[in-house]
Amino acid sequence: MCTLNLTSNFFFFIFTLTFLYVAYTFPKQQPKQTNLVIYVHDYFTGEEVTAITVAGKAGPTSDFLKFGSMAVVDDPVTEGPSNKSKLIGRAQGIYVNSQLDGKAFFMVFSVVFNDGEFKGSTLEIQGYDAFGMKEREFAIVSGTDHFRFVKGFGILETEFLDIVNMRAILKLSLTVKHY
Repeated sequence: MCTLNLTSNFFFFIFTLTFLYVAYTFPKQQPKQTNLVIYVHDYFTGEEVTAITVAGKAGPTSDFLKFGSMAVVDDPVTEGPSNKSKLIGRAQGIYVNSQLDGKAFFMVFSVVFNDGEFKGSTLEIQGYDAFGMKEREFAIVSGTDHFRFVKGFGILETEFLDIVNMRAILKLSLTVKHY
């Protein structure tokens, strides 16, 4: 009985060493890092409205800058800050005014690339946007096509803000790791 136990232990030891050797010596695929700068044009008013308030204390007529209001967006994404810059996609999703004083949003949206190097790919963005701050950081939680298995972060900066007319241009500097 003792011989069988010793033999079993020996084979288990050899198996474990072999497994560990294979696990640590096979080449691992390293993630690629992609850095992008894109611009999102967010217009609640004007001829080219891309965002609308859909809910709030007073319903869809609520002031979006009040706590509890929700907006749906389908904003153009361009290569530069000008509205004449090359259109490369859309930012589609939801903003919820989630701070009691109305000065911050919870945002969740997809950047859908329709043109350029990443055409057909998406990035899923989620995070807190205290729009009064110069820079805000958010998470990139998922992606498709070129950005499968992505994880990353972004820095959001306001390039232009017309608070009276509810129009903004946002600069998103994105850093993602993917395979």
